[in-house]
Amino acid sequence: MPTERQYRERIVGYGKMLHQRGFVAAMDGNLSVRLDEKRVLCTPTAMSKGSMRPADLVIVGMDGHKISGKRDVSSEIGMHLLIYRLRPDVYGVVHAHPPTATGFAAAGIALNEPLVCEVVIGLGSIPLANYGTPGTPELADALAPLVPDYDAILMSNHGVVAYGDTLDHAYMKMETVEHFAQIALVTHLLGSRRPLGNQELEKLIIARSKYRGMQTTAAMPLAMHDAPQPENHRGRPPATAEESERDGKSRRVVSRVR
Repeated sequence: MPTERQYRERIVGYGKMLHQRGFVAAMDGNLSVRLDEKRVLCTPTAMSKGSMRPADLVIVGMDGHKISGKRDVSSEIGMHLLIYRLRPDVYGVVHAHPPTATGFAAAGIALNEPLVCEVVIGLGSIPLANYGTPGTPELADALAPLVPDYDAILMSNHGVVAYGDTLDHAYMKMETVEHFAQIALVTHLLGSRRPLGNQELEKLIIARSKYRGMQTTAAMPLAMHDAPQPENHRGRPPATAEESERDGKSRRVVSRVR
């Protein structure tokens, strides 16, 4: 298991990668690692992710209060803590604003069509959460219904959050979301999309269980009925928290973006 020092270096490293790839600008974004059951190591507020040093990071308790560190805690720490509470398997969280994926989020379009087999295996479906004001309980409330069943979420008019069993996997999922968004955008520009069918998706379910190092509980975008189920379409608001909780595992369906 990595030491706290190693975790600090990894967060700084991935922060620089987010900045270099244009996934964040100015002081946007935040990253964190669960150190143990009571402590989370996270990036500070009001600082570029491209210029952080290990000593700049702060440690907070699961109640959000700072335990140690010279800088202030990010106002979005509540989102990280929510994910850690709802997902005991998660030990790393990355929040950023990758341009293409954030563009889909701003347009109200979920990335929930099975267009690329690798994305289906690695992330399943990428839903769109309702808008919640950053740094307020609204954001956590908007994410709560989706966190248990997905490993990456588009946040309406905001950005993307991805999480995994390690910080490394959380960052790679963020890259996958943006890469898939770029592919999906091309299909929109070309005016044609050919999603994978049920038989192909059923084979990918089997393949997913055999992939080395694949540890995810993300919902597969599998259409279980002949008629597509409406979910997070253009011009249609995302499901409310109550609807999401009532539907439960039925969110594992893919719908057609119209």
